[in-house]
Amino acid sequence: MADMTNYDDIDFSPITALTDGEVVTHSPVRDIRLASGRVLALITLDNGRDHTRPNTLGPATLTELGETLEGLRARAAASEIQAVGITGKQYVLAAGADLSGISRVGSKDNARLIAQLGHKVIGSLSDLGVPSFAFVNGLALGGGMEIALNSTYRTVDASAAALALPEVFLGIIPGWGGAYLVPNLIGIENALEVIISNPLKQNRMLKPQQAFELGLFDEIYPAANFLEDSLAWADAVLGGRKVERRNAPGKIERTVKWPVAIKMARGMLESKIGTVPRSPYAALELLDKAKSGTKEEGFAREDEALAELVTGDQFAASMYAFDLVQKRAKRPVGAPDKALAKKVTKVGIIGAGLMASQFALLFVRKLQVPVLITDLDQARVDKGVAYIQDEIGKLEAKGRLDGDTANKLRGLVTGTTDKSLYADCDFVIEAVFEEVAVKQAVFGEIEQIVTDDTILATNTSSLSVAEIGSQLAHPERLVGFHFFNPVAVMPLIEIVKTDATTDAALSTAFVVAKGLGKNAVLTADAPGFVVNRLLAKVMGEAARAVYEGTPVVAVEKAFGPLGLPMGPFQLIDLVGWKVAAHVQDTMVRAFPDRFYANENFHALAELDAVVEKDKGGRVTGWTKAAEKALKGQTGSSPASAETILRRVQDGLAQEIRIMLDEGVVPEVQDIDLCLILGAGWPFIDGGASPYLDREGASERVFGGTFHTPPIRGIDD
Repeated sequence: MADMTNYDDIDFSPITALTDGEVVTHSPVRDIRLASGRVLALITLDNGRDHTRPNTLGPATLTELGETLEGLRARAAASEIQAVGITGKQYVLAAGADLSGISRVGSKDNARLIAQLGHKVIGSLSDLGVPSFAFVNGLALGGGMEIALNSTYRTVDASAAALALPEVFLGIIPGWGGAYLVPNLIGIENALEVIISNPLKQNRMLKPQQAFELGLFDEIYPAANFLEDSLAWADAVLGGRKVERRNAPGKIERTVKWPVAIKMARGMLESKIGTVPRSPYAALELLDKAKSGTKEEGFAREDEALAELVTGDQFAASMYAFDLVQKRAKRPVGAPDKALAKKVTKVGIIGAGLMASQFALLFVRKLQVPVLITDLDQARVDKGVAYIQDEIGKLEAKGRLDGDTANKLRGLVTGTTDKSLYADCDFVIEAVFEEVAVKQAVFGEIEQIVTDDTILATNTSSLSVAEIGSQLAHPERLVGFHFFNPVAVMPLIEIVKTDATTDAALSTAFVVAKGLGKNAVLTADAPGFVVNRLLAKVMGEAARAVYEGTPVVAVEKAFGPLGLPMGPFQLIDLVGWKVAAHVQDTMVRAFPDRFYANENFHALAELDAVVEKDKGGRVTGWTKAAEKALKGQTGSSPASAETILRRVQDGLAQEIRIMLDEGVVPEVQDIDLCLILGAGWPFIDGGASPYLDREGASERVFGGTFHTPPIRGIDD
């Protein structure tokens, strides 16, 4: 059982240094006389910045809020007020803890103090002597949600941008009450979804209606009169209106359903993410123990779990990754002035297959300009257009597009075999077979039709962009524009610059990428660019181990400590065996001494199915056809898991060092950003380079580290 903590007896002065640079969110109060005559003291959290700089909760903010709440407790005791409300500045309640402060804690004791200060202050919302009401008027993440959870009653604005407890995504846990309060408010299955499953699904957020239906909020009101409606409801509750909660504590089944849900969740985690990530399992432990005991005990457990995680390597790496995605990705290094970009009023897509159709759907949805697709015959064109129209219909059915917008988008898509219609396109991208000669031919034909300043883009995954453009009259307008599959989901575009590419073409590519809602990283025209070059290293080492005689399941398990979202052969099966075989060939041709490919890869690529998988998508073995293709092709010297892992670690460290020396990207941060956004490399690794530094691979390979000092947790 966790020790009870008296937060009033704790000295919080050691963390006052963490307030340096904190943008303080103030907590001014105004009294509101309700229709009944009762007085509600309303706190409005406000950091004095506009909505693009959300309120955050650092030590100075929490200290001020604590003083505000103590003053209101005294007023409540004197019967001056009958309730306390808390809301936020326009569009925002709070985006959670000030993570820049937390990442500078310096010791485990200080990390514990951060957790305890949050519990002391935010937890007091449930103990003011009068009811507290959280009026969640906008974005509420992490500590922002915990402000609501610790309040007696909660309403939410139907237009709030996002609601979530995303801590597990960042390598920590909800540490200001969330891990105890959520399961006891909405039940264990719902809590597992909100606290563990959603963060692990690329940090999925809740919409207000979803949060309301889960039972996280008591009422939901439209934006137009949100505060007025919330205050009127609060007045009614103070007057005796009963608040029905579908998952009230007495209705939550704890003896059978709770442990079963925990056991199933543990099995799911082990299957999906392995056992390397610490925060999901720490959160699971807290949710398990939340089924019994007091709130004070639950809060004490959160204090210890947060102190342990905040000072660990995985959180340090997560903060590095978070900074890359939040800052570096939004200001791409090497992008020319956007004023140089050509205005794109019509897009052409060469090809009408699945990839081309996905491009067309994305371009028309995001840019809302005419989009033209062409192919060799009308049947292929018709199939592509039908796919696009069908997908627009699905979005409309789900309510993600209104009827007028859906009809507008349908009208903007044209499919034809008549290539003369490319004449007025400003941006043309190809999605044809991955062969230099094929791409040269289609661009050669299109160049005769388009204007001299039309930007041409190739989606090649590994071929030389300069070679593709070598026969063009104007190779300076060609850029690499490499998407990742699935196109609608993956946030990265690698923008590839050749020696000939103009700043105008490059600027246009970056502006278009941003318009598509993607993050762009500039790379040199080198084989495989960034992501495929490094994934080819991973896949090649996996293939090498198989052809030495290592069982496929053993190879998949050996890669577990990398923390990738899937094993190498599961990944190959997703991207396609033909694509993988082609990329491996490209890399071996370019760097025969450093990359591995086996001729038999192409034999496997011709099969309908290569691997068997379980329900979770994990590889369980070869198909019979694959076993037949491999017969006589593999050796009898299986590699150990340690050998395989060390090979891939050292191989990645060597390749990244070479890529940096060659200037493929400006800095190692760009490689990590590409791997996080394009390959799903986990935040808890920080991409590849912090992980390789921690594991000693950097030192083994080149006698140094990618980061000085290495990105590590705090040694107490």
